[in-house]
Amino acid sequence: MFIDKELIREKAISLGADACGFAAVERFADAPAGFKPGDIYEATRSVIVFLKVIPSEILDCLNPVPYTGTAFLLYQEIDRLGLSLVRFLNTCNIKAVPIPCDTPYVHWEPEKKRGMGILSMRHAAYMAGLGYLGKSTLLINPKFGNMVYIGAVLTGQPFDSDPMLNDSCPQNCRICLDACPVGALNGETVNQQLCRPESFYTNERGFTLYDCCNCRKKCPRKNGYHENLQG
Repeated sequence: MFIDKELIREKAISLGADACGFAAVERFADAPAGFKPGDIYEATRSVIVFLKVIPSEILDCLNPVPYTGTAFLLYQEIDRLGLSLVRFLNTCNIKAVPIPCDTPYVHWEPEKKRGMGILSMRHAAYMAGLGYLGKSTLLINPKFGNMVYIGAVLTGQPFDSDPMLNDSCPQNCRICLDACPVGALNGETVNQQLCRPESFYTNERGFTLYDCCNCRKKCPRKNGYHENLQG
C-alpha cells in the first residue's frame, strides 16, 4: 500500500500534533555515534517529527507547580501520540518505532550532570524543517516560537525530507544568554552541570519540579517570529 507523507502529516495533526515534519535518515549522518536513528532502529529510513505547543502563560507563574504539571502531561500526550501514529503506520504496512520524548535514556555523565536522550529531539525537529536551534539551544518554530515539546517516530519507509529552515537568532541578540542566572549558555550549548540544579530538582517531599525557564521565557521569539523580528 502506497501512502503519501501528506496523509501521514494530516494524521499526526488529527491525533493532536500542532506541526509535523519529515527527515530522511541521511540528514543525521553527523550525529554522534550511538545516537543516530539507525543506532536505535537499524531499519530506519526516515524520521517523522511532530510538535505540541506549551501554553505560554504557565511561564508567568510564580510557583513551579503549574509548569511542572503541564510538562509531565505534555510528555504523556506526545508519547501517546507517537504510539498512535505508529499503530496507524502499521495498518499501512509501514514499520515504525516511537521514541520517548523525554525519558528514559541511558547516557549519563554524573560528574557533569549531563544526560543525552537516545535521539536529540531538537536536532531531529531541525532536520525535519520544523524550526532552527536558538542560542538557548531550544528549537524555535516560526509560528509557535520556543513554546513546543517534540516527539518523533522512526520508520522503515523512505520519505523525502521537508526543507530545512534557513533562519537563526539575530546576530547581536544575547537576551537568553544574559537571562540565565547561572551562566549556563554560551550561544552554542548548555552547561548541564550549571543548568540542572537551577531548573530541575527534587524538593524535600520528594517531588520533581521544573523551576527556572528564563531562556525560554525571555526570548523575544518565544511565541513565534515575523519579518520585523528577523536579524
